[in-house]
Amino acid sequence: MAKVVIGLSGGVDSSVAAFLLKEQGHEVIGLFMKNWHDTSVTISDECPWIDDSNDAMMVADTLGIPFQTIDLSETYKERIVDYMFAEYEAGRTPNPDVLCNREIKFDVFLKTALQLGADFVATGHYCQKGEIETENGLYFQLLAGNDVNKDQSYFLCQLNQAQLAKSLFPIGALTKPKVREIANKIGLTNANKKDSQGLCFIGKVRLPEFLQQQLKPKKGDIIKIESSALVYQETQDFTLLESALSLHYNREMGKKVGEHQGAHYFTIGQRKGLNVGGMAEGIYVIATDTKTNTVYIGMGDNHPGLHKKALLIENKDVHWVRPNLKLEEGEKAEYLCRIRYRQPLVKVILHQLKEGLLIAFETPTKAVASGQFAAWYLDNELVGSGVISNY
Repeated sequence: MAKVVIGLSGGVDSSVAAFLLKEQGHEVIGLFMKNWHDTSVTISDECPWIDDSNDAMMVADTLGIPFQTIDLSETYKERIVDYMFAEYEAGRTPNPDVLCNREIKFDVFLKTALQLGADFVATGHYCQKGEIETENGLYFQLLAGNDVNKDQSYFLCQLNQAQLAKSLFPIGALTKPKVREIANKIGLTNANKKDSQGLCFIGKVRLPEFLQQQLKPKKGDIIKIESSALVYQETQDFTLLESALSLHYNREMGKKVGEHQGAHYFTIGQRKGLNVGGMAEGIYVIATDTKTNTVYIGMGDNHPGLHKKALLIENKDVHWVRPNLKLEEGEKAEYLCRIRYRQPLVKVILHQLKEGLLIAFETPTKAVASGQFAAWYLDNELVGSGVISNY
């Protein structure tokens, strides 16, 4: 059997994963990652890392496995928090969960575990690992979890073959109710603990309030764009690449309807926090311009500015979990794709262009935001991903 270091978060998922590994006969070591304690950019006391650490320690005691804490807060601030501020300042919408897995759990944490003599690291993610033999050799697969309501493969979309080779996902074949059932059966104190929501250093405050710690308020205009101003999208013959590019809105296309405190606080598809009254229909952010500090909004879910026919990923940001499937310039292939966690998979065609990888949707997709990750699948296997460009 193998020596496995598992990231014990204090939650029920990683706790049951540790139990299953021990049941399989592995030598299991629990390691709690202390990722945050910098109060300089924390505006509430909602970061429960001490409680989580205590829960993890009690689980390790119940299971009879060694336990220790590792402080990764300095690296976390550099690679995740500073990255978040920089992305929002540039008018993009980052996904820190994906970055945390790529930069912390399956990089720094993995290297630490290997230094401790581990054969594998394990987490409580709802995903699965497979293997496939090809003419180019053996490849590891990143497969969706069996629980469709909890599948977390999207959050691991930036993993590579070396990381997958050393990773185990013990609960990937289980449903969440089954995990809680096991936890209750073996008497874990966190069996019914609520799932964590969001990032601990933000707590329960609104994101703009958190961002104001480093990104200062800056008054700007909210411009309403009528749907009729964008009808030309449907009448002109756009090329694939042109259809992926953001519409370049300008003030003359619309009407000022309000003011905001900073375009960098908003993201595409956002509905709340606009403080624009007197409009019967739903209001959506359809574009932001941090250079002119302008927020553009549209009325209604079917506003053409809210939906895109395609998106572009620059070549430097394209990542193939299965590198043997990488497209060469001029090639194209059919896949399924999602651009956010829990979004239903949609049919797409990937085109490898000179400028980057273009993903063309079978039907226009809502709220495509630069900075987010697009991930593409073959059936239930996630084979690649990339950061959506702001073109």
